[in-house]
Amino acid sequence: MTKVKSSTRRRAGDREAAQPRRFDSLEQEAYLNLWRTYDRLKALEEGVFADFDLSAQQYNALRLLRDAAPEALPTLVLAARLVSRAPDITRLVDRLEARSLVRRERLAHNRRVVRIAITAEGDTLLEQMAERVVDCGMQQLGHLSAAELGTLIELLRAARRPHEAADAGEATTESPA
Repeated sequence: MTKVKSSTRRRAGDREAAQPRRFDSLEQEAYLNLWRTYDRLKALEEGVFADFDLSAQQYNALRLLRDAAPEALPTLVLAARLVSRAPDITRLVDRLEARSLVRRERLAHNRRVVRIAITAEGDTLLEQMAERVVDCGMQQLGHLSAAELGTLIELLRAARRPHEAADAGEATTESPA
């Protein structure tokens, strides 16, 4: 009978050590899981928004303008309140204005300031979308309990907080979520 050298035998702990590491750190694993989750959930909402010929950012802008109505928002305030950064807020507004979903207003005493307001057509579109958007949210996260959703929201806010504080030079607004 041939004796196996101890160096070729593997114990349970050795097998785990021999497995390639999938992540460089716990933070990286958390981030990549967040990114993967975002990708899966975003695919569901993109289908809804595509049916209305809108991007998620355009929908978000319309929702924010509806919430501000009857007031109009300065362009930079609208940009700061969006869920994700809009490096070209002017083009986003151009597209919505071309569809008569928003209107631009210039102040008589300062023509450089442009304020954006939702139109009746924009309101109507949001009403048409409302049920589909709610259904999408249920499809995305409806399998989680209210307690789990509350915990998730708090964890996401905690993860985001130091990075939003770093953006303090931008317009101060209530966090969108």
